[in-house]
Amino acid sequence: MAWLATFFAQAQAPSPADAMALEQQGKLPEAALAWKAITAHDPGDARAFASLGVVLARQEKYAEAAAAYRKALALDPKLAGIELNLGLAEFKQGHFQPASAALRAALAADPSNTQAQALLGLSCYGERRFAEAVTYLEPVAKSDPENAELHHVLAQSCLWAKNYSCALDEFQQLLQHNADSAETHVLMGEALDGLSRTEEAISEFETAAKVSPRQPNVHFGLGYLYWKTQQYDRARQEFEKELEIDPANAQSLAYLGDIEWKNDHAESALSFLHRSENIDKSLRIVALDLGAIYLQQQNYQKAKSALARAVTLAPQQADAHYQLGRLYRALGDQAAAKNEVRKAQDLHKKADETLLGKISSSPPDLNPPAKTDLQKQ
Repeated sequence: MAWLATFFAQAQAPSPADAMALEQQGKLPEAALAWKAITAHDPGDARAFASLGVVLARQEKYAEAAAAYRKALALDPKLAGIELNLGLAEFKQGHFQPASAALRAALAADPSNTQAQALLGLSCYGERRFAEAVTYLEPVAKSDPENAELHHVLAQSCLWAKNYSCALDEFQQLLQHNADSAETHVLMGEALDGLSRTEEAISEFETAAKVSPRQPNVHFGLGYLYWKTQQYDRARQEFEKELEIDPANAQSLAYLGDIEWKNDHAESALSFLHRSENIDKSLRIVALDLGAIYLQQQNYQKAKSALARAVTLAPQQADAHYQLGRLYRALGDQAAAKNEVRKAQDLHKKADETLLGKISSSPPDLNPPAKTDLQKQ
């Protein structure tokens, strides 16, 4: 290979026809060298930089390809198809923000380009801009009903945009292709829970547990739904099953602690809650229950600290403010007590909590496909 680079450096630059011939023969490294020689000979040749980008992208050298495409666009902003290729090269690197910028330009130039629209939707998903992802992905997915991967990303986008009806439609379609997908049953359950159709959500999680009893978080999700509907004995069983799979599942420990506290078993509750807290200090239910238990035990300093943390974790939840009001009243600070009770009354009721975000803090990362045929000269 070194001799070829030396040859191109010393001799007259190859012609575009020579470079394309090497490319057609599958000699991509040699073709790349040829295009580099052409661009060195004529740094103003936008098409040569674009062609270099295509060859580099076919070798999966996406960073170099993106640089070549940007040079081509700088020389000729109207060069057709380069924004799409640039967007794809950035997307392949997981650079979703620059990919989005390039793909928006590609779509503006050709609104009928479904490739640009699909990639833009996927890039928005990668940026965690889920509502926007739905806007771009939904029409493309409707035109390609057999593309399960695309429908799955659309379903996740709908779910995390809290467009539960859209998510439900997509998950139902996915289940028609694979009725034994535990993951899809779980996601369907999350969408149903978001629509307050909790009994149906329970049914989906029960199915997932039958299909894949060892899948992480299935038993926690089912236990949470039982807990939510005050079926505490059944919830306890599911949380315990989750802990058999993952002894460090902080949420299962937290909700077991809450059940113990609801059953007036304060010491057992504290044991579960402390175990959960040692794993994950971000769970509001742990801070709230610890505060309530410490308040009952008249350990006011610990109660105040725990309840303050519960408020910090979720300022819009009324229950922590109510407990703080009780604490300040016990301490004799009537003004502070009234202030907290007023906050609780202003919030009126506990904000509705759903499974979304409990099983995972965000949807799965996007894995760009390894191969594509979108690169074009």
